[in-house]
Order: sequence, then C-alpha cells, then structure tokens
Amino acid sequence: MTAAVEDSPANRRRAWSNVAVLTLAQGILGAQLSMIFITAGLAGAMIAPNLCFATLPVSMVMLSSAVSARFLSGFMARHGRRAGFTIASLIAAIGAGIAFAGLERGSFALFTLGCTLIGAQMSAQGFYRFAAADVAPAALQPKMISLVQAGGLVSALIGPRIATITAEASAIPFAMTFAAIIGINLLGPFIYALLRIPVAPQARAGSAGGRSLGEILRTPGIVVAMICGTVSYALMNLVMTSTPLAMVGCGFATADAANVTAAHMVAMFAPAFFTGNLIARFGAERIVTLGLVILAAAGAFALSGVELDHFYIALILLGLGWNFGFIGATAMLTAQHTPEERGRVQGINDTIVFGGVFLASLSSGALMGCAGGTAQQGWSAVNMMMLPFLTLAGGALIWMALRPRDTR
Repeated sequence: MTAAVEDSPANRRRAWSNVAVLTLAQGILGAQLSMIFITAGLAGAMIAPNLCFATLPVSMVMLSSAVSARFLSGFMARHGRRAGFTIASLIAAIGAGIAFAGLERGSFALFTLGCTLIGAQMSAQGFYRFAAADVAPAALQPKMISLVQAGGLVSALIGPRIATITAEASAIPFAMTFAAIIGINLLGPFIYALLRIPVAPQARAGSAGGRSLGEILRTPGIVVAMICGTVSYALMNLVMTSTPLAMVGCGFATADAANVTAAHMVAMFAPAFFTGNLIARFGAERIVTLGLVILAAAGAFALSGVELDHFYIALILLGLGWNFGFIGATAMLTAQHTPEERGRVQGINDTIVFGGVFLASLSSGALMGCAGGTAQQGWSAVNMMMLPFLTLAGGALIWMALRPRDTR
C-alpha cells in the first residue's frame, strides 16, 4: 500500500543521509532506555511505599509513550519529523530533571512523574524506524528500518556502562543516572537538525489516498502486524523490566544486572544489520514467526534455573526474538499504508504497541512483588505469562496465512 518513492540517485542519497542521522540518534538517545530499565525499578523499590509498585515508574514511561504516540504522530504529520523529535527530547530532559529531584527528596510520586515525561522521548524513538522509510525507495525500506534499529547496538554498549558508573556516583543512589539522562536528551535537537525529511502530503479520511480509521483497522495485514509488534515488544518489556529485580533478589549485584542487560540489548540490536536482508529474502511474516519461536525459547530457558548463565542466555534469546518479531512486524505495517495515511496508521500502531508495553511493565512489577514469597517464584510467574500472548500472535499469523492473498 505504500506509495513508491522514485528510485533515483538523489532520493537514495537523501535516504541514506537520514538513516545515518537516525542511527546516530538511536545510538545516543537510545542509551537512556537501558539506563531506565536497569535503575528505575531498583530506585522505585528504594522509595516506593509498597514493593508491588516498584516498577511503576518504568510502566509510566511506557504509558506515556502510548498516550503521546498519536499526538506526536499527528504533530509530525503537520510539522515534520524534526520538529516532533526535538520537542520530545526537550520534554524528556525536563522529565529527567523532575525524576532527579524526586530521588533527592525521596518522593516516589515526583520520581514517577519525571519518568512519565521521559516517555515522550521513548515515543519519538519508536518513530525512528518509520522515519527511515519516509523518503526511501520501496526496495530499500526493510534494510533502512533494520539499520536504524541497529543503531541501538551503540546504546546497548554505552547505556549500561553509564548506568553502572552513575548508580553510586552520589550519596543518593541512581540520582546521577538521571542527571546523565538530562544531558543525553539535550543532545537531541543538535542531532535532529541534520534530518532532511519533508512533511508528508495530507489527505482527509475517506478521500482518495486516505482510508477511514475503520477501513484501516479492517485490513488483515495491518491488524496482524499490530498484534505481532505489540506481543514482541510487550513480552520483551515484561521480562526485561523484572530482570534487575529478579537478579538482585537472587543474590546478584547491580553490576551483574547491568551486564546481563547489556548482553540483552546487544542481542536486540546487533542482528538488525542483517534483519532487513532476511526480510527481503524470506518475507516479513516468516521472520516474525522466527522471532516468536525465539521468544518462546527465552521463556523456557528462564524457567529452567536462576544461575547467572540462565539469566544471560534467556535475556540474549529475548533480545533476538524481539529483533525479528518487532522489525518484521514494522516491515509488514509499512507495506500496508500510503504516505497520506502514515501519520494515522503509525500513530494508532504505536499507541497500541506502547499500551501493551505499559500493561506488560505494570504486570511485571506486580508479578515480581506479589506473585510469590521469593524472587525466584516471581521470576517464574513473569516468564509463564509469555505463553498466552505468544499463542495469540502465532494464531494471528496462521489466520492471515490461510486467507487468500488478495484479501490480506
């Protein structure tokens, strides 16, 4: 459904230039994702009135991402990617400052509010992959989406390292981590200034080139892409959010949790250098299926024990599964809409995706804190929760595969 961009040398140069900028942004601004996952739950456990709410700040990052996705998508449809990304990074910088103040005062409410505002940048980061495809010829789109995600490899290396260095860098644990997040977000406007993505043409719903919301949500390919993208991201978040709490609860140090998170994030982003080629060769649906299988393997391995090696292998498999599942679902989605519809479709998609991620993150804390008397019991409950959602996504793919090709 995506209208073709002319495959000319000028368009290819512009597309590669934008990919380079977006990859840089993914590498630098994306570092805060691992920093938050490593520290926010532990910081929440330190100041929360009830341990069951320890991961609420992480959950609010995801809720904010879900709520702001449609607003941000609509804003960018009217004013362009650069303006939307810039505003999001400035809001996140303010949020990190509020979270810093919350830790200094021991205020869980203030800390949670600050984390909520950081979600604006997480939402913007989710649109990098779509921005990479905006001015790319159709043949290059899967590869460019994948390469932008590969920028996360840099963030996977530097984010946990910054979190480890800053966690105990002041008398107040984790405060300097959020001070560093302020600085990271303030770099955003300087990076985004290099983007060259024109504002997309607009069409009214129901007019030529623009379907109504109802028509969009009745398109099987769009629905299945949304389900698979949501399940892939939400299950990754479900397990990743609880990993630091589970590891510390099982007797490991914060540094061990940071190292496992780093390995997980390398596994999330390193395959992106070739995921696009795999999608072009085998098709997005097959790559998504492979991702779901790997996610199931991650859950099974996590249930097999709580030694350090079990955490490493489970989280590495979790990252690989997310990569194939989420990037494949994104490629499925971008093939199903026109440029006029992209703001509406992408906004709906990311609202649903991050809404699912929010619920997963919230459930993660509840399962870890309230599902049993020990960290091991909570960890088992978290990983058992993967099964019904993997079944849902697998069933959706089978349903689409059984439909006649011209109705997908």
